[in-house]
Amino acid sequence: MQWGITLILLSIIAVPSLILSRKPEAKELLAKIEPYQGWIGLVFCFWGIWGIITCVLNLDWLTKWPVWWATLLAGNSIEAILGFMLGFGTINKLVLSKNATAQEKASRLREKLAPKLGKLGILGIFVGIWMIVASFLFF
Repeated sequence: MQWGITLILLSIIAVPSLILSRKPEAKELLAKIEPYQGWIGLVFCFWGIWGIITCVLNLDWLTKWPVWWATLLAGNSIEAILGFMLGFGTINKLVLSKNATAQEKASRLREKLAPKLGKLGILGIFVGIWMIVASFLFF
């Protein structure tokens, strides 16, 4: 159940990026949110990776609860991807801040990823709800 709740929370953080990416005047607001969003994204990225590792370590669940195992793997994959995409700005600041060319390329990539982030966030909300329901049904 905690996997679904964390995925929903992360997805709620990701969805405003869809709205903000479509309005050019909202870039200033997105820049203010970015530091917090980045650290939260990195934490959730590691949480999602840990969930994927849990799925791999518990392959025997595939024979006992195949729907639950597939749900857990899908939800944690989405969580890891969302976390990475949200944490991208922090990675850019921490790692790429010394190279102006790399930072420019990274900011262009971020502009391309922002609309996909919102769509993945919406998918994450639905998968998170399903994870909560499936935790009661199958596990």
